[in-house]
Amino acid sequence: MHRREIVICLGSSCFSRGNKNLLKQIQRYINQHGLVEKVHFKGDHCFGSCSEGPNLMVGGRIYHAVHEDNINSILNEALQDLKVQEN
Repeated sequence: MHRREIVICLGSSCFSRGNKNLLKQIQRYINQHGLVEKVHFKGDHCFGSCSEGPNLMVGGRIYHAVHEDNINSILNEALQDLKVQEN
């Protein structure tokens, strides 16, 4: 099974703008939605868009200005097809 990649920028600019707080929130989201085996979550350095950060990449798409108030909607959109279906 191919796992969807989530990459959070841990460069100094994004980290100081809030990506430190997003790490736990993203991990919690992955666990709560049964995505542990379906996504690969990792940190990386600089996507080259420092002035637009904090930055996050999901499945190759880069999201800019990611904060605690919009991270869930970003993940809902980007991972909707992977979430465990409830019967």
